[in-house]
Amino acid sequence: MRMFWMRLALAIVCLPPASAISGESRVDEILERFGQANRWRDHVMIVAHRAGGLREGKALYPENSLAALEASIADGAEMVEVDVRRSADGAFVVMHDSWLDRTTTCKGEVAPRTLAQLRECNLIVEATGEVTNEVVPTLAEFLSAARGRILVNIDNKLDRNEFPAMAAVARDLGMARQVVIKENLWNAQRLSGAQEMMRRTGDDIHFMPIIADDAVREVEFAETVQVALASHAMELINWRAGSDLLTANGGPLFSSRMRALAVRGDWHIWANTYAIVNKPGGFLSGGRGDELATLASLPAESWGFWAERGATIIQTDEPFAAIEWLAANGYRLPYEADAVELAGHAANIN
Repeated sequence: MRMFWMRLALAIVCLPPASAISGESRVDEILERFGQANRWRDHVMIVAHRAGGLREGKALYPENSLAALEASIADGAEMVEVDVRRSADGAFVVMHDSWLDRTTTCKGEVAPRTLAQLRECNLIVEATGEVTNEVVPTLAEFLSAARGRILVNIDNKLDRNEFPAMAAVARDLGMARQVVIKENLWNAQRLSGAQEMMRRTGDDIHFMPIIADDAVREVEFAETVQVALASHAMELINWRAGSDLLTANGGPLFSSRMRALAVRGDWHIWANTYAIVNKPGGFLSGGRGDELATLASLPAESWGFWAERGATIIQTDEPFAAIEWLAANGYRLPYEADAVELAGHAANIN
Protein backbone atom coordinates (compact mmCIF):
# COMPACT_ATOMS: atom_id res chain seq x y z
CA MET A 1 0.00 0.00 0.00
CA ARG A 2 2.92 2.35 0.75
CA MET A 3 4.09 2.17 -2.89
CA PHE A 4 0.65 3.25 -4.07
CA TRP A 5 0.58 6.36 -1.90
CA MET A 6 4.14 7.27 -2.86
CA ARG A 7 3.19 7.12 -6.55
CA LEU A 8 0.01 9.08 -5.90
CA ALA A 9 1.92 11.78 -4.02
CA LEU A 10 4.41 11.99 -6.89
CA ALA A 11 1.55 12.28 -9.37
CA ILE A 12 0.10 15.19 -7.40
CA VAL A 13 3.45 16.99 -7.23
CA CYS A 14 4.09 16.55 -10.95
CA LEU A 15 0.63 17.57 -12.10
CA PRO A 16 0.04 21.07 -13.49
CA PRO A 17 -2.62 23.20 -11.79
CA ALA A 18 -6.12 21.83 -12.15
CA SER A 19 -7.01 24.66 -14.51
CA ALA A 20 -4.25 23.54 -16.89
CA ILE A 21 -5.47 19.96 -17.14
CA SER A 22 -7.60 18.95 -20.08
CA GLY A 23 -10.63 18.46 -17.87
CA GLU A 24 -10.92 14.75 -18.51
CA SER A 25 -13.10 12.96 -16.01
CA ARG A 26 -12.12 9.66 -14.49
CA VAL A 27 -14.45 7.82 -16.87
CA ASP A 28 -12.67 9.49 -19.80
CA GLU A 29 -9.39 8.20 -18.41
CA ILE A 30 -10.88 4.72 -17.93
CA LEU A 31 -12.08 4.69 -21.53
CA GLU A 32 -8.64 5.77 -22.72
CA ARG A 33 -7.01 2.92 -20.79
CA PHE A 34 -9.62 0.45 -22.00
CA GLY A 35 -9.15 1.51 -25.62
CA GLN A 36 -5.32 1.74 -25.51
CA ALA A 37 -4.24 -1.59 -24.04
CA ASN A 38 -0.59 -1.42 -25.11
CA ARG A 39 -0.11 2.03 -23.66
CA TRP A 40 -1.40 0.78 -20.28
CA ARG A 41 0.12 -2.72 -20.00
CA ASP A 42 1.48 -1.76 -16.57
CA HIS A 43 -2.01 -1.15 -15.18
CA VAL A 44 -4.51 -3.89 -14.23
CA MET A 45 -8.12 -2.71 -14.50
CA ILE A 46 -10.68 -4.16 -12.09
CA VAL A 47 -14.24 -5.26 -12.90
CA ALA A 48 -16.60 -5.78 -9.96
CA HIS A 49 -18.59 -8.97 -10.58
CA ARG A 50 -22.36 -8.49 -10.12
CA ALA A 51 -21.53 -4.86 -9.24
CA GLY A 52 -19.31 -5.91 -6.33
CA GLY A 53 -20.09 -5.85 -2.62
CA LEU A 54 -17.76 -8.39 -0.98
CA ARG A 55 -15.06 -7.67 1.62
CA GLU A 56 -12.80 -10.60 2.51
CA GLY A 57 -15.51 -13.06 1.52
CA LYS A 58 -18.27 -11.24 3.43
CA ALA A 59 -21.14 -9.66 1.52
CA LEU A 60 -21.85 -6.07 2.55
CA TYR A 61 -24.38 -5.23 -0.16
CA PRO A 62 -26.88 -7.10 -2.33
CA GLU A 63 -25.48 -8.25 -5.64
CA ASN A 64 -26.47 -6.23 -8.72
CA SER A 65 -27.56 -3.35 -6.48
CA LEU A 66 -27.08 0.40 -6.63
CA ALA A 67 -25.39 0.21 -3.23
CA ALA A 68 -22.85 -2.26 -4.61
CA LEU A 69 -22.31 0.02 -7.61
CA GLU A 70 -21.57 2.98 -5.35
CA ALA A 71 -19.14 0.91 -3.28
CA SER A 72 -17.27 -0.28 -6.37
CA ILE A 73 -16.95 3.28 -7.65
CA ALA A 74 -15.61 4.36 -4.25
CA ASP A 75 -13.18 1.41 -4.27
CA GLY A 76 -11.72 2.61 -7.58
CA ALA A 77 -13.00 -0.15 -9.90
CA GLU A 78 -13.03 0.70 -13.60
CA MET A 79 -16.06 -1.39 -14.49
CA VAL A 80 -18.99 -3.24 -12.95
CA GLU A 81 -20.55 -6.36 -14.42
CA VAL A 82 -24.34 -6.73 -14.17
CA ASP A 83 -26.88 -9.30 -15.32
CA VAL A 84 -29.96 -8.31 -17.31
CA ARG A 85 -33.38 -9.93 -17.73
CA ARG A 86 -36.85 -8.75 -18.87
CA SER A 87 -40.05 -8.28 -16.93
CA ALA A 88 -43.37 -9.56 -18.26
CA ASP A 89 -44.15 -6.09 -19.65
CA GLY A 90 -40.81 -5.76 -21.41
CA ALA A 91 -38.68 -3.73 -19.00
CA PHE A 92 -35.01 -4.65 -18.71
CA VAL A 93 -34.17 -5.38 -15.08
CA VAL A 94 -30.86 -6.09 -13.35
CA MET A 95 -31.07 -9.61 -11.93
CA HIS A 96 -28.78 -12.64 -12.17
CA ASP A 97 -31.10 -15.59 -11.51
CA SER A 98 -34.24 -16.41 -13.44
CA TRP A 99 -35.97 -16.68 -10.07
CA LEU A 100 -36.27 -14.21 -7.20
CA ASP A 101 -35.85 -16.43 -4.14
CA ARG A 102 -32.10 -16.12 -3.57
CA THR A 103 -31.62 -12.36 -3.85
CA THR A 104 -34.99 -10.76 -2.98
CA THR A 105 -37.88 -11.00 -0.53
CA CYS A 106 -40.09 -12.43 -3.30
CA LYS A 107 -40.51 -15.99 -4.52
CA GLY A 108 -40.89 -17.40 -8.01
CA GLU A 109 -39.72 -16.55 -11.52
CA VAL A 110 -38.77 -13.11 -12.81
CA ALA A 111 -40.25 -13.37 -16.30
CA PRO A 112 -43.98 -13.68 -15.39
CA ARG A 113 -43.93 -10.51 -13.24
CA THR A 114 -44.53 -7.00 -14.45
CA LEU A 115 -42.12 -4.26 -13.52
CA ALA A 116 -44.61 -2.96 -10.95
CA GLN A 117 -44.72 -6.41 -9.35
CA LEU A 118 -40.92 -6.65 -9.31
CA ARG A 119 -40.86 -3.26 -7.58
CA GLU A 120 -42.46 -5.00 -4.60
CA CYS A 121 -39.36 -7.18 -4.19
CA ASN A 122 -36.70 -5.82 -1.84
CA LEU A 123 -33.10 -6.87 -2.40
CA ILE A 124 -31.42 -8.85 0.36
CA VAL A 125 -27.79 -9.40 1.33
CA GLU A 126 -27.67 -13.09 0.57
CA ALA A 127 -24.96 -14.01 3.08
CA THR A 128 -26.78 -12.50 6.07
CA GLY A 129 -30.40 -12.40 4.94
CA GLU A 130 -30.53 -8.67 5.68
CA VAL A 131 -33.44 -7.00 3.90
CA THR A 132 -32.51 -3.65 2.32
CA ASN A 133 -34.59 -0.72 1.13
CA GLU A 134 -33.49 -1.30 -2.46
CA VAL A 135 -35.82 -2.91 -4.96
CA VAL A 136 -34.97 -4.66 -8.23
CA PRO A 137 -33.43 -1.92 -10.40
CA THR A 138 -34.13 -1.40 -14.07
CA LEU A 139 -31.24 -1.34 -16.51
CA ALA A 140 -31.97 2.34 -17.19
CA GLU A 141 -31.74 3.18 -13.48
CA PHE A 142 -28.49 1.30 -13.09
CA LEU A 143 -26.93 2.91 -16.16
CA SER A 144 -28.08 6.35 -15.04
CA ALA A 145 -26.34 5.86 -11.69
CA ALA A 146 -23.14 4.80 -13.49
CA ARG A 147 -23.19 7.54 -16.14
CA GLY A 148 -19.97 9.52 -16.27
CA ARG A 149 -18.48 7.48 -13.42
CA ILE A 150 -17.68 3.89 -14.37
CA LEU A 151 -18.02 1.42 -17.27
CA VAL A 152 -20.78 -1.20 -17.24
CA ASN A 153 -20.36 -4.74 -18.59
CA ILE A 154 -23.72 -6.32 -19.41
CA ASP A 155 -24.08 -10.07 -18.99
CA ASN A 156 -27.12 -10.80 -21.11
CA LYS A 157 -29.29 -13.53 -19.56
CA LEU A 158 -31.61 -13.40 -22.57
CA ASP A 159 -31.25 -14.11 -26.28
CA ARG A 160 -28.54 -12.22 -28.20
CA ASN A 161 -31.33 -10.55 -30.18
CA GLU A 162 -32.03 -8.44 -27.08
CA PHE A 163 -28.66 -6.69 -27.32
CA PRO A 164 -29.80 -3.96 -29.77
CA ALA A 165 -32.65 -2.97 -27.43
CA MET A 166 -30.26 -2.88 -24.44
CA ALA A 167 -27.90 -0.72 -26.47
CA ALA A 168 -30.80 1.61 -27.22
CA VAL A 169 -31.38 2.10 -23.49
CA ALA A 170 -27.74 3.10 -23.04
CA ARG A 171 -27.82 5.31 -26.14
CA ASP A 172 -30.92 7.16 -24.93
CA LEU A 173 -29.02 7.97 -21.74
CA GLY A 174 -26.02 9.26 -23.69
CA MET A 175 -23.69 6.60 -22.33
CA ALA A 176 -23.30 4.03 -25.08
CA ARG A 177 -19.51 4.38 -24.95
CA GLN A 178 -19.54 3.28 -21.28
CA VAL A 179 -21.22 -0.05 -22.03
CA VAL A 180 -19.49 -3.35 -22.85
CA ILE A 181 -21.51 -6.35 -24.03
CA LYS A 182 -20.12 -9.87 -24.38
CA GLU A 183 -20.83 -13.35 -25.70
CA ASN A 184 -19.27 -16.79 -25.64
CA LEU A 185 -17.68 -17.75 -28.96
CA TRP A 186 -16.26 -21.16 -29.85
CA ASN A 187 -16.78 -21.75 -33.56
CA ALA A 188 -17.34 -20.01 -36.89
CA GLN A 189 -21.13 -20.14 -36.56
CA ARG A 190 -21.08 -18.36 -33.19
CA LEU A 191 -18.67 -15.79 -34.56
CA SER A 192 -20.87 -15.10 -37.56
CA GLY A 193 -23.87 -14.66 -35.28
CA ALA A 194 -21.96 -12.19 -33.12
CA GLN A 195 -20.96 -10.16 -36.19
CA GLU A 196 -24.56 -9.94 -37.34
CA MET A 197 -25.72 -8.99 -33.85
CA MET A 198 -23.16 -6.19 -33.67
CA ARG A 199 -24.24 -4.87 -37.07
CA ARG A 200 -27.72 -4.45 -35.60
CA THR A 201 -26.50 -3.19 -32.23
CA GLY A 202 -24.18 -0.45 -33.48
CA ASP A 203 -20.47 0.16 -33.13
CA ASP A 204 -20.82 2.79 -30.39
CA ILE A 205 -21.27 -0.09 -27.93
CA HIS A 206 -18.15 -2.09 -27.06
CA PHE A 207 -18.25 -5.84 -27.73
CA MET A 208 -16.04 -8.35 -25.95
CA PRO A 209 -15.70 -12.03 -26.95
CA ILE A 210 -15.48 -14.74 -24.30
CA ILE A 211 -13.33 -17.77 -25.11
CA ALA A 212 -13.02 -20.77 -22.79
CA ASP A 213 -10.44 -23.54 -22.97
CA ASP A 214 -13.00 -26.33 -22.66
CA ALA A 215 -13.91 -25.64 -26.31
CA VAL A 216 -11.05 -23.54 -27.70
CA ARG A 217 -7.39 -24.35 -27.16
CA GLU A 218 -5.75 -22.74 -30.16
CA VAL A 219 -4.60 -19.13 -30.34
CA GLU A 220 -5.54 -19.04 -34.03
CA PHE A 221 -9.25 -18.92 -33.19
CA ALA A 222 -8.70 -15.91 -30.94
CA GLU A 223 -6.87 -14.23 -33.81
CA THR A 224 -9.77 -14.94 -36.17
CA VAL A 225 -12.22 -13.49 -33.64
CA GLN A 226 -10.13 -10.36 -33.15
CA VAL A 227 -9.82 -9.73 -36.88
CA ALA A 228 -13.58 -10.13 -37.29
CA LEU A 229 -14.70 -8.01 -34.32
CA ALA A 230 -11.77 -5.72 -33.42
CA SER A 231 -12.52 -5.75 -29.70
CA HIS A 232 -10.64 -3.86 -26.99
CA ALA A 233 -10.60 -6.93 -24.71
CA MET A 234 -11.03 -10.68 -24.77
CA GLU A 235 -12.28 -12.66 -21.78
CA LEU A 236 -10.27 -15.88 -21.46
CA ILE A 237 -11.37 -18.73 -19.21
CA ASN A 238 -9.17 -21.43 -17.73
CA TRP A 239 -11.62 -24.05 -16.46
CA ARG A 240 -10.65 -25.76 -13.25
CA ALA A 241 -12.61 -28.82 -14.38
CA GLY A 242 -12.74 -30.38 -10.92
CA SER A 243 -8.98 -30.71 -10.52
CA ASP A 244 -7.56 -30.33 -7.01
CA LEU A 245 -4.39 -28.83 -8.46
CA LEU A 246 -3.91 -25.17 -9.25
CA THR A 247 -2.98 -24.35 -12.81
CA ALA A 248 0.75 -23.93 -13.18
CA ASN A 249 0.71 -21.85 -16.37
CA GLY A 250 -2.85 -20.59 -16.94
CA GLY A 251 -3.78 -23.21 -19.49
CA PRO A 252 -3.60 -23.05 -23.29
CA LEU A 253 -5.24 -19.63 -23.64
CA PHE A 254 -2.83 -17.81 -21.31
CA SER A 255 0.20 -18.68 -23.38
CA SER A 256 3.08 -16.50 -24.57
CA ARG A 257 1.58 -16.70 -28.06
CA MET A 258 -1.73 -15.30 -26.78
CA ARG A 259 0.08 -12.48 -25.01
CA ALA A 260 1.96 -11.67 -28.21
CA LEU A 261 -1.33 -11.69 -30.14
CA ALA A 262 -2.85 -9.27 -27.61
CA VAL A 263 0.09 -6.90 -28.06
CA ARG A 264 -0.10 -7.08 -31.86
CA GLY A 265 -3.83 -6.37 -31.74
CA ASP A 266 -3.61 -3.81 -28.91
CA TRP A 267 -6.28 -5.49 -26.78
CA HIS A 268 -6.65 -6.50 -23.14
CA ILE A 269 -6.50 -10.03 -21.77
CA TRP A 270 -9.34 -10.37 -19.25
CA ALA A 271 -9.23 -13.00 -16.46
CA ASN A 272 -12.00 -14.00 -14.03
CA THR A 273 -11.24 -14.78 -10.37
CA TYR A 274 -14.76 -14.51 -8.95
CA ALA A 275 -16.54 -17.43 -7.31
CA ILE A 276 -19.45 -19.45 -8.69
CA VAL A 277 -22.00 -20.90 -6.27
CA ASN A 278 -21.68 -24.67 -5.78
CA LYS A 279 -18.49 -24.82 -7.85
CA PRO A 280 -14.91 -25.28 -6.61
CA GLY A 281 -12.89 -22.16 -5.85
CA GLY A 282 -11.34 -20.55 -8.90
CA PHE A 283 -13.67 -22.44 -11.23
CA LEU A 284 -13.02 -19.98 -14.07
CA SER A 285 -9.37 -19.40 -13.22
CA GLY A 286 -7.66 -22.76 -12.86
CA GLY A 287 -8.20 -22.73 -9.10
CA ARG A 288 -6.51 -19.35 -8.67
CA GLY A 289 -9.56 -17.36 -7.67
CA ASP A 290 -10.63 -14.86 -5.04
CA GLU A 291 -10.77 -17.52 -2.33
CA LEU A 292 -7.04 -18.13 -2.72
CA ALA A 293 -6.38 -14.40 -2.52
CA THR A 294 -8.56 -13.65 0.51
CA LEU A 295 -9.42 -16.75 2.56
CA ALA A 296 -5.98 -18.32 2.04
CA SER A 297 -4.22 -14.93 2.13
CA LEU A 298 -2.30 -15.65 -1.08
CA PRO A 299 -3.16 -12.75 -3.41
CA ALA A 300 0.11 -13.14 -5.32
CA GLU A 301 -1.02 -16.65 -6.31
CA SER A 302 -4.32 -15.33 -7.61
CA TRP A 303 -4.42 -11.72 -8.81
CA GLY A 304 -0.64 -11.54 -9.10
CA PHE A 305 -0.49 -14.81 -11.02
CA TRP A 306 -2.92 -13.60 -13.69
CA ALA A 307 -1.30 -10.18 -13.95
CA GLU A 308 2.04 -11.88 -14.57
CA ARG A 309 0.44 -13.92 -17.34
CA GLY A 310 -0.70 -10.89 -19.23
CA ALA A 311 -4.10 -10.11 -17.74
CA THR A 312 -4.68 -6.35 -17.75
CA ILE A 313 -8.33 -6.72 -16.70
CA ILE A 314 -9.44 -8.91 -13.78
CA GLN A 315 -13.09 -9.51 -12.88
CA THR A 316 -13.49 -10.20 -9.17
CA ASP A 317 -15.98 -10.32 -6.30
CA GLU A 318 -13.38 -8.49 -4.19
CA PRO A 319 -12.70 -5.15 -5.93
CA PHE A 320 -11.50 -3.36 -2.79
CA ALA A 321 -8.95 -6.01 -1.77
CA ALA A 322 -7.80 -6.62 -5.35
CA ILE A 323 -7.21 -2.92 -6.04
CA GLU A 324 -5.41 -2.44 -2.73
CA TRP A 325 -3.07 -5.39 -3.30
CA LEU A 326 -2.43 -4.68 -6.98
CA ALA A 327 -1.67 -1.02 -6.27
CA ALA A 328 0.68 -1.87 -3.41
CA ASN A 329 2.58 -4.31 -5.61
CA GLY A 330 3.09 -2.14 -8.67
CA TYR A 331 0.24 -3.38 -10.88
CA ARG A 332 -1.83 -0.17 -10.81
CA LEU A 333 -1.10 3.39 -11.98
CA PRO A 334 -2.83 6.47 -10.50
CA TYR A 335 -5.52 8.40 -12.36
CA GLU A 336 -4.98 12.10 -12.94
CA ALA A 337 -8.60 12.84 -12.05
CA ASP A 338 -8.12 11.16 -8.66
CA ALA A 339 -4.89 13.07 -8.03
CA VAL A 340 -6.51 16.40 -8.90
CA GLU A 341 -9.49 15.65 -6.67
CA LEU A 342 -7.19 14.70 -3.81
CA ALA A 343 -5.09 17.84 -4.33
CA GLY A 344 -8.24 19.98 -4.35
CA HIS A 345 -9.46 18.31 -1.18
CA ALA A 346 -6.10 18.99 0.51
CA ALA A 347 -6.24 22.65 -0.60
CA ASN A 348 -9.72 23.02 0.87
CA ILE A 349 -8.55 21.56 4.19
CA ASN A 350 -5.63 24.00 4.31
